Amino acid sequence: MIEVQNLSRAYGDLLAVDDVSFNIQAGEIVGLLGHNGAGKTTIMKMLSGYLEPSSGRIHIDGLDLAEESLKVQSQLGYLPENLPVYPDMTVADYLHYAATLKGLAGEALTQSVKRVLLDTELLGKLLQPIATLSRGYKQRVGVAQAMLGSPNLLIMDEPTNGLDPNQTQHMRELIQALAQNATVILSTHIMQEVDAICDRAIILRDGRLALDEKLSTLRRPGSLLIKTNLTASRVQEVIPQMLVTGDGKNCRIALQDGTNIDQTAANIASAIASAGGQLYHLAPEIRDLESVFREASEEGGVDRAA
Repeated sequence: MIEVQNLSRAYGDLLAVDDVSFNIQAGEIVGLLGHNGAGKTTIMKMLSGYLEPSSGRIHIDGLDLAEESLKVQSQLGYLPENLPVYPDMTVADYLHYAATLKGLAGEALTQSVKRVLLDTELLGKLLQPIATLSRGYKQRVGVAQAMLGSPNLLIMDEPTNGLDPNQTQHMRELIQALAQNATVILSTHIMQEVDAICDRAIILRDGRLALDEKLSTLRRPGSLLIKTNLTASRVQEVIPQMLVTGDGKNCRIALQDGTNIDQTAANIASAIASAGGQLYHLAPEIRDLESVFREASEEGGVDRAA
């Protein structure tokens, strides 16, 4: 669906995006993460065709964005962080205008506007000037215009910005429904958003790719935490086939990829008991996305790409 190869973008002497490559498959919901200034917005603007890269290539559905930008953009929906809406227009007029910009006309235009109004629950604001809407409803108007024409790719910068908890939950459900027929890239500072709806996280640090991993892999335990009356060195003697680290009676036991955690835990418990030890606690250590983000965003942090 999306192939990004060695993408870079400079603003004068500032290299905002530095040699970034990744692939995204159809139907994936990908969270694009990073501190302010990491390069997220620049990458989204390049993916939308709004900015040209200084170097590198972008292919979407097999089309080279640099050579066939209009064709690519006709099947793309983009929600920028600061939506350029026209405050004096009503919601209906603005969406009609946005639909014409996407090349829609006649019955196709009418049906597309009706659909996005229903999906974003904006029917009650149809004839209201955008200037009079709350921040949350203005955000819904932005999402609605991105959805016009049933695009194959949706790029969304902070889609839940300004929404209350109920509206946020509705937006999550809407994005997941959209992903049944489209690829979704969203940028957000809210880790819970990524945890709740994304299949994958791409983390940028200083314009470079710091991590690209499926959330299911990130959630997979990398170690077991145990507490016993044995010292860490004694535990290492009891299970020499595994790496044991720790201080005193609290130990961390590293797990290999593909390890059967339940069976490994049972074997460890049995080995400690056979050595005359007492086991007080044994549980997998699971990192949450916030800790992964902190680690990947720090200088010298994790550098993993899938």
